[in-house]
Amino acid sequence: MSSLLQRIGIACAVILLSAAPARAQFETATVVGTVRDASGAVVPGAKVTLTNTATGVSAERTSDGNGSYEFFNVRIGSYVITAERDGFSMAIVDNIQVTVGARQRVDLAMAVGALTEKVEVSARAVLLQTDSSDRSQVITGEQTKALPLNGREYSQLALLSPGVRQSAIGTGGFTPREGSFNVNGLRSTFNNFLIDGVDNNAYGTSNQGFSNQVMQPAPDAVAEFKVVTNNMSAEYGRSGGATINVAYASGTNRLHGAAWEFLRRTEMNATGFFKPASGEKPQFDRDQFGGVLGGPILRNKAFFFADVEILKQTRGQAAISSIPSLAQRQGILTVDVRNPLTGQLYPAGTPIPMTDFARKVLNDLPQPTGPGNVNNLAINQLFTNDTPKAGGKVDVQFTPRLSAFGRVGWRDVAIFDDPSISGPSGGGGNAETYVNNKQFAGGLTYQPGGTSLLEVRMGWSRTIAGKNPFALFDGQPPADVAYGITGLPSDSRVAAGLPTQLINGFSDLGRQATNPQWQYPEVWNPKVNYSWLAGRHSLKTGYEYQKVFTEVQDVNPLYGRDQYNGQFTRPAGAAANNLYNLGDFMFGLRANYALSNILVANLVQDMHFLYFQDDWRVNDRLTLNLGLRYEYATPWVEEDNILSNFDPATRSMVLATDGSLESRSTIKPDRNNFGPRIGAAFTVTPRTVLRGGYGVSYVHFHRAGGANVLPIN
Repeated sequence: MSSLLQRIGIACAVILLSAAPARAQFETATVVGTVRDASGAVVPGAKVTLTNTATGVSAERTSDGNGSYEFFNVRIGSYVITAERDGFSMAIVDNIQVTVGARQRVDLAMAVGALTEKVEVSARAVLLQTDSSDRSQVITGEQTKALPLNGREYSQLALLSPGVRQSAIGTGGFTPREGSFNVNGLRSTFNNFLIDGVDNNAYGTSNQGFSNQVMQPAPDAVAEFKVVTNNMSAEYGRSGGATINVAYASGTNRLHGAAWEFLRRTEMNATGFFKPASGEKPQFDRDQFGGVLGGPILRNKAFFFADVEILKQTRGQAAISSIPSLAQRQGILTVDVRNPLTGQLYPAGTPIPMTDFARKVLNDLPQPTGPGNVNNLAINQLFTNDTPKAGGKVDVQFTPRLSAFGRVGWRDVAIFDDPSISGPSGGGGNAETYVNNKQFAGGLTYQPGGTSLLEVRMGWSRTIAGKNPFALFDGQPPADVAYGITGLPSDSRVAAGLPTQLINGFSDLGRQATNPQWQYPEVWNPKVNYSWLAGRHSLKTGYEYQKVFTEVQDVNPLYGRDQYNGQFTRPAGAAANNLYNLGDFMFGLRANYALSNILVANLVQDMHFLYFQDDWRVNDRLTLNLGLRYEYATPWVEEDNILSNFDPATRSMVLATDGSLESRSTIKPDRNNFGPRIGAAFTVTPRTVLRGGYGVSYVHFHRAGGANVLPIN
């Protein structure tokens, strides 16, 4: 860890002391404008003051020779701007609503008169973007609180943006993946989530955690968020889809809070088309409750905000399975069966012998609820979700030039899915899913002078997420004890219950073959950003670093998977019938089987991002947004070099070895990712603006569980 911090420190120092172009991406905004007199002439030397009406925190600028001013790092909220100069009345524009990531223009008009006189104007809503070429959608805090959200996921409101559609993986099942949507036709993992300007991406794609984010703040804890889908400036990167930039709520000078509870009850629901054999209505009870509280620690100086929300849900559905009938469990089938090992024929209706293993598995099945052996078991399958989460944030204005903030987040998920077939011979499905998220974000902002700004951010997150089969959750004995099967793993993280039994024509028996699996990503994310003004140019430069550690176990089947579909017991000339697959099972005649060794990989990846942005106000009608971004993401390496790759030229496996990055990763690093960004905004008339641009973005598919996780080879 000390070497990591040393590298971070060196990288930050280098970017600050050099002229290397770059910029960091934060959730704040920029307010720009021009001060003019009644004749339209510019007014240089005017003192312009921007004041947050909720916190009382203010900043000052002096208009330059072009009458222009600019405020960096403006937190979202409601503001008032004043302009003062001898010989003129004070100009005031109030009710300015600053939005996340905006480059917002507020021009001021000063009339000749005494400073004791005032010319006050109430700002109108910003309908046109005259200084930025990106395509984006801002969702305000009022919208996140007022618009209906089933499940209270703020990220669903990203679907209000053009070019955004719900991903298929975000719709299925009772626990769909949160924050899963496709932008510009790309997969959902190609989006980039930020909170308070630091990384909030979930670096696991095996649906563990059921979210594309680490933290999912409650709608009441979201001050505002912006979805940028195209023509991004150089400050944004790492995504070919959208950048979702969230500003967490902050406290103000006024103590304020809210509480909520949303209920769904079984008694108020319709039964639905499918009804369990018992006639009981499937259960659906949801209770989602919580609250927020924010206010001053020291008026005009320090503020706090805290939130908590708890979800408790139980939902049932009619699960229908096909299991052997009671007669079939005694070896009585309605077709002639031939033992291929001995050649003996067993006429239909004659009990056939079976292995002790098969007899135990069949006897441990639940009683059928219907006739025959197709769709003959109907139960009320329950799915439960118990998820508490909380967060807290502190903002401090030490001096007019120095401010800081810190935020923590926590989330703990316990999801359980009942098997569709109960008892030791059932146990399929996801069963237990567990997720624990922790996150920290902090930032420091310093204004060296009236025309420059230094910002430093640090983010850290850790996720412990995985799944366990029902047998492990229920504490069932291992297969050698319960079934006499030897040769299976004895690892306590794996060994329990009945290995997966697939009998074609019947529902799967035993535990789910893909469990257990887990992914434990940890992300360190420092950033630094420097902004300054030079005439009509607003320049921004910075550096971002990410260190991603991921412990991943994602191979299967770890406890065996047996399949019976060969119909070896079918006599010559007999028609195919799924009962012969059941006969194969009774004689122990597997058609194929699989078993994987457990493999826990400890993956490491470094990412470096440099970028430079120049927002050039060419004249009163034309703004150019010019930038260049550089990205370098190393290939994954594994701490013990348990990686392998395939070389098609030699048709051989290449094993990772100590040495260079290429030797350890088995991949040639790509160090050529330059992304130019060019945009323009031209005001044709006060009611018409033409905007457009061109840019190159790169996707570093580094999420663990993806196709580039080479330990799986």
